[in-house]
Parts: sequence; C-alpha cells; structure tokens
Amino acid sequence: MGHEVVIIAPGPRDEIEERGPRSRIIWLKSTVFPLDFNYRYFSDVPALYETLDRENPDFVEASSPWRSASIIADWPGKAPRALIMHADPLSAYAYRWLDPVATRDTIDGLFNRYWEHLRRLDNSYDMIVSASAGLSARLVAGGLKHVVTNPMGVDPGVFSPSLRDPALRKGLLEMCELPETATLLLGVGRFAPEKRWPMLVDAVAAAGNHHQVGLVLIGQGRDRKAIERSIGGNPHVRVLAPITNRGELARVMASGDALLHGCEAETFCMVAAEACASGLPLIAPDEGGAADQARANGGWTYKSGDPAAAADAIAEYCLGRETGLAGPRADIPAPRTMDDHFRELFGTYERLIAPKSRRAA
Repeated sequence: MGHEVVIIAPGPRDEIEERGPRSRIIWLKSTVFPLDFNYRYFSDVPALYETLDRENPDFVEASSPWRSASIIADWPGKAPRALIMHADPLSAYAYRWLDPVATRDTIDGLFNRYWEHLRRLDNSYDMIVSASAGLSARLVAGGLKHVVTNPMGVDPGVFSPSLRDPALRKGLLEMCELPETATLLLGVGRFAPEKRWPMLVDAVAAAGNHHQVGLVLIGQGRDRKAIERSIGGNPHVRVLAPITNRGELARVMASGDALLHGCEAETFCMVAAEACASGLPLIAPDEGGAADQARANGGWTYKSGDPAAAADAIAEYCLGRETGLAGPRADIPAPRTMDDHFRELFGTYERLIAPKSRRAA
C-alpha cells in the first residue's frame, strides 16, 4: 500500500533482515524469556530507544500488552502510537482457571493490577486496537477510552467454498470409520490448553451417542498427548499433522461440514474467519472472537468451557444437517480480507499523524 514498514524485534543477535524495497526487520540482541524459551524480550531499552530515534518513524505500533508496551509508552519520541491487543490473557488464563469458582467481577478485582496496567497504557497511546467487538466491550467496561475495533481478515484469494472436494471429505470420514452420510467436523489450530481440545473430543463423543459425527483435528503443540489420552479408543476422532501448505488447508477446510472451536480467549480467531470464507458454519463458545464470528455468520454457540453445552450444540447442528436445515454454504458473501483490515488501519494512522504533522510545522 506504499508504506514503509519496519519491524523492531528481540532476537539472538543484532541484525538487519531486508524484506523488500520498503520493509525490513531490525533484530536487537535480547534475553530469552525464562518461562518460555521460544520468546525473547527487549532487555536493552537504551538500544531500543536509540533504534527508534534513528528510524524517526511517523507512527509506532506495539503488538504486545506486556513490558514492551510500557517501554514504547515511555519512549520520548513525538510519533503517535497504537497498541494492538493481539492477546487476551485474562480470558486465556484467569477466567479459564477461576470461572468455575468465582464471578467475573471478583476475578477482575483479583487482577486489578493488570487492569491498572492497561489503563496506564490507554493514557499513553493514541489508540488501542481490538480485533473483535467482544474484546472491545470488555476493554471499554474496564475503563479504557481509546479502544478502536478493527477486525482482521483472511488472505485474499485463498479460501473459498468452490474448493469443496467430495472425495476428500469421503476419505476423511472413512479415516474416522464413518459413512458419507455422517457429519464431518474440523478442529484447526494450536494444541494448547486454552483451546480446550480434550473438552471438544468429549463433546463429540457425547453427541455421537445420537448422531454419526466425526472430528478431524489439524495442528500441533504441547497438548497433543492430553488430546490423544482424551480420544482413547474412539475411532471417530483423528489427529492429523499440521498442514503448512495454505492451498491444501483451504481445500480441507472447504471439504468439512462445520468448524468446531473451543477457545473463548480469541482476540479475533483467524481460523474461524478462514472457515467462514470456506463456507463452513461455526460451532463456537459464546465468548471471544470466535463467538463474534459465529453470531455474525449464523453459527451455533454454547456456554464457554461447558462440555455438555458443547455436545448439545454439536447435536443440534448434526440434526439440522440431517434434516437439510443446516450445512456448508456456497453462497456466502465475500469475506473481509487482511487488505481490508490494513486499509482501515493505515487510514486511521494517517488521520492521527496529520494533526501532529501540522503542529510540528
């Protein structure tokens, strides 16, 4: 879109990685995060500030609500800045752990320090960008005043109902030891605790007492063994290796009957958007980004974290499909794309830059 984009990221060494005529990554030597060796954090703040000063950006975007957001808030540069809420730690951890024993008001009170942190950031940033209406509403209710909702979107030209492959669908159902008349559910994403895959496996098994339904899980992650334990000897649930080819994933997505999702902590839920773009209905928890998309696209929702409610929603969808009242659609409207997201985002940035440019002049 004609903009110069520079990413400053913590890495194992100081290095500049060119990504094109107007884009590059500046890696700053940084310390490994002690709780997860896959991550690093900006441990040399003067080096980060020096890099920002040298780049002299028109706009600065922080993409994590943690320490780096506070560092960028304190940077003395004059460029306007935005915080992108790519994480919802309260939903991913606090609510998931404590919802069974405490009210949301009580939990928020226990984690008031985090809310105070977000409110301090809100005072320092020109905008807090949220990708779902549900998250935006919670942030506003928590006292933030600069929240802007800007949903993300799918890769243009990749996902489509036209890619539906009856032979592929038949093969996946055969893998689940089920006939073509059965319902094929897909679960796609990281195998992590907050995704609640074991709960969904149990829900599919319960719905399977009254309907022929199979579940194919596609992904990878540290929770794989827990998922396999929950599957046990159930022949109607299968785990596939992650599909790294986007075209192949699009073909699989279009060949299912619905996407089954279990995580209530999604800030947007890219896989739900890709499923909708593929013509699939959504069966999702009633909170988070997946819920927003399910409601917007006529999907099914169930009480978050409740396996019995998930089983009921699956059974309701299966019954609707068996009676011809539900199922994949070939006539869905064109989905929102990432190009749409960035046009809107950069347009907002340009409007924030203009007043500061006039004051500087």
